[in-house]
Amino acid sequence: MSNRIIHFEIQADDLGRAKKFYEDTFGWKIEQVMSEEKGDQMDYWMLDTGKGPGIGGGMYKRPVDDKIYTYDDTILVEDIDKAIELVKANGGIITREKSELKEVGWFASAKDTEGNRFALMQATDWKPESN
Repeated sequence: MSNRIIHFEIQADDLGRAKKFYEDTFGWKIEQVMSEEKGDQMDYWMLDTGKGPGIGGGMYKRPVDDKIYTYDDTILVEDIDKAIELVKANGGIITREKSELKEVGWFASAKDTEGNRFALMQATDWKPESN
């Protein structure tokens, strides 16, 4: 057993708005896999974040009694400036401007349309064709 994180989850007040944000900002493929209308215990969406390093996740309606506004993940991007522009263009906000982490890469913090916090990272040595 590797003890690696294999899945993350995002809570959203408006699932349609959150789905659009992540599809339009990062190109994620998001598919509903559970539906209360079909008798499942909840509405649940799978998040396919793409190929290369990283993991996929899920998304569900933020519960009234246990609200979480962070999944505190870092999203690896090829071009942090472009990613920052896309976050803003799709209704998110940048909460910590781009800064350099010496010998690691460029980093910025953001919030999505639902108020969830996440980070962006353009790694110094990562090349998309090498993964």
